[in-house]
Amino acid sequence: MVTVGKFPAAALLAASLTLVALPGATSAQDPMRHVDMSSADMTQPEMTREEVIAVIAASGNRRADLTKKRLSGLDLSGIDFKGADLRWARLNRTTLIDADLSDTKLDLAWLIEANLENANLAKSSLFSAQMSKAVLRGARLNGARIVANLQHADLSGADLRNSDGGADMRNQSMGLMRAILRSANLDGANLAGSRLSKADVEFASLKNTNLDGADFSDAKLAGADLTGASVAGTRVAGADFDSAVLVNLKHEAELIGLHRARNLDGALRSQR
Repeated sequence: MVTVGKFPAAALLAASLTLVALPGATSAQDPMRHVDMSSADMTQPEMTREEVIAVIAASGNRRADLTKKRLSGLDLSGIDFKGADLRWARLNRTTLIDADLSDTKLDLAWLIEANLENANLAKSSLFSAQMSKAVLRGARLNGARIVANLQHADLSGADLRNSDGGADMRNQSMGLMRAILRSANLDGANLAGSRLSKADVEFASLKNTNLDGADFSDAKLAGADLTGASVAGTRVAGADFDSAVLVNLKHEAELIGLHRARNLDGALRSQR
């Protein structure tokens, strides 16, 4: 495994992919060109399903230690990972349907095209996790820390109440870290009370989504479709709505900071 200092090179790359490129720096997406997603490190598991279950069983009351494990492509559906440490793990195209991943540490993990349908990720930590094209239909992410790359992910019907994908401006020494939900499907999801300040939600679909009390301050919502979304108490000051669809919003009059949103004149809005 290639390392930089004490950290795996792939882990440092994962962190870089949730950054906003600084002036004069290489694009935050460029490092992906140097990752061979067909390599054994990214596609081949080093354990079987039975071995994973055995590690969890042997951990007793301690966190099961699955850090840096290569588990890509396995069927781990229904397994109870609750509280496990999966930091830096490779779970690309892994099937985790109905798995219990609540309170797990998935920071810097790779879950590209993983299937987490109806999985429980409540209160999990997904800091800088790579989850592009992951399937999270009906998944529970309430209270989770989701500063992750979820581009093109399917989160339709997911529970993201009180989740946190917003930028922490007190700790941005590496650049602007926040959730990336560009072109994600969030139709019918519940994001009530979630924090997505400065998040990238461009071109995402949020049709009939519950956004009550959510914080989208300074978020990038250009091209996003919010048709039929409920927005009671949703904070949008500084949010960019260029080419966004804001039709048939529920409780639109209760939006907070709409007068301070950007490019609102470029959005498609209901006739009033």
